[in-house]
Amino acid sequence: MKDMILRDGNRLIVSGAVTIENVVKLTELGSAMLNQEDWVIDMQQVTEVDSSAVSMLLEWQRRAHRQNGQIQFANLPEALKSLAQLYGVSELIPMG
Repeated sequence: MKDMILRDGNRLIVSGAVTIENVVKLTELGSAMLNQEDWVIDMQQVTEVDSSAVSMLLEWQRRAHRQNGQIQFANLPEALKSLAQLYGVSELIPMG
């Protein structure tokens, strides 16, 4: 599966791996889709993560706040939840 982000209304569906190899591209792609609306970022189709995925979520969170929008993250992989807890930032990542 190709790593990508699809837009479905106010939902962004992230699929594939989110790792150091592609996190810059995915972060930029997702950031370009975010605007002044409220978003749900669905990560159910993510197949692999590393610590760089945490930075991607935080960057999207910052971007949404700068534009007066809000983000809710859905279906985060357990590995990503664990990484967020490890780095002490899980309270900054609203999970639905």
